[in-house]
Amino acid sequence: MSTKTGKVFLNHEQYAVDIATALRKELGSTHQAAKTLMRWTNANERTVKNWMAGASGPRGEHLIALIKHSDVALAATLAMADRPFAGTVLELPLLRRKLQAAVEGIDAFLYLGGVQVR
Repeated sequence: MSTKTGKVFLNHEQYAVDIATALRKELGSTHQAAKTLMRWTNANERTVKNWMAGASGPRGEHLIALIKHSDVALAATLAMADRPFAGTVLELPLLRRKLQAAVEGIDAFLYLGGVQVR
């Protein structure tokens, strides 16, 4: 009987720390933050406190629920998967709106200043 060996892709301790850092960055370390995570994931309080302390990281359905509610958790997950720029796609609609507002501001300035806009 042969044993299957393979490369370890993820350091579980670092995963837990990275997720904890992301959660604290977004929600803080308060009891209210734990309640929010419990509501988002339907996980129990002890589990959520372990996530926030970096003692363990969310698995499976809990991770998906976190990502559903938290762009910071999504960005952390993408970074751990060596896909940090994949999250840039999420920012494109906001960037487009900001660019559109900037163009409208420039046009208004030019129009008020008597400069003809192409």
